[in-house]
Amino acid sequence: MSLSIDQKKTVVTEVTQMLSAAQAAVLAEYRGLTVAQITELRTEARNLGVDVRVVKNTLARRCVADSNFECLTDHFTGPLMISSSEDPVAVAKLVSKFAKDNEELKITIGAMNGDL
Repeated sequence: MSLSIDQKKTVVTEVTQMLSAAQAAVLAEYRGLTVAQITELRTEARNLGVDVRVVKNTLARRCVADSNFECLTDHFTGPLMISSSEDPVAVAKLVSKFAKDNEELKITIGAMNGDL
């Protein structure tokens, strides 16, 4: 189901604010994960202060434009989730641990303060 223009604007605003407060972000392909696995990841993320969002790639590109994470623009292909946090160690640990336990989650790339 497609989003209305107002919904898209809301998503872009929310994700842009999320990323503006973040020190690090990780993109991971979630294809093959069950709803229960994604819910588990989001629960763990919430406990660690990590934001996890699934956003359409075109909207994600708008969110990272003119930000510290603009270097990620070319990597938004396929079904991706964005994980970000003010604590770069927390986001890296969360995603890498979850990827080890769930081989369907594939880490695509990460960025910290504008560097890949």
